[in-house]
Amino acid sequence: MGNDTIQLLPADPSLASEVTDYYQRNRTFLEKYEPIREEEFFSLEYQRKLLEEERLDFCQKTAFRFYLTLTSQPQRIIGIIGLNNVIWGAFCSAFLGYKSDEEAQNKGYMTMAVGLLTDYAFHELHLHRIEANVMPRNQASLRVLEKNHFVNEGISKYYLNINGVWEDHIHMVRINYALHEPAGL
Repeated sequence: MGNDTIQLLPADPSLASEVTDYYQRNRTFLEKYEPIREEEFFSLEYQRKLLEEERLDFCQKTAFRFYLTLTSQPQRIIGIIGLNNVIWGAFCSAFLGYKSDEEAQNKGYMTMAVGLLTDYAFHELHLHRIEANVMPRNQASLRVLEKNHFVNEGISKYYLNINGVWEDHIHMVRINYALHEPAGL
């Protein structure tokens, strides 16, 4: 899935070397946005195992993880994006998560990736709702969501443990209103 600028590659163990490189390059940069990681997390073996689990989640339709590359540099991962904790049935919803390479910030790549994944979620998976939670200080991430028509539904207090601290998050949502239209219109 992609466009002339970026590609979203589905999780696969064959990407382990590229994913390990991504995490090693961005280790310090990502610390302020993620849980504390054990040293093992940054190894090739650990990333291969995670990719295998992500591929299984994809097959089971419980999560859909993709790795972002530039079309011109398909061997270098510059971001990760996914629909997590997919719930089907009456809820028909998922949580959106993403992270960008430090050097790829402020170039529009993640805005494009969120747009592509939202289209996939609504048109291919027929999800009704996508939720994303962002720390208030992460203005760049909030802007990515706003550009993709996510709306602020409020603050979730002490929502996630980020780098050892329970952080408040802004709850951003996009609804697939096409599912509310009568058939044939």
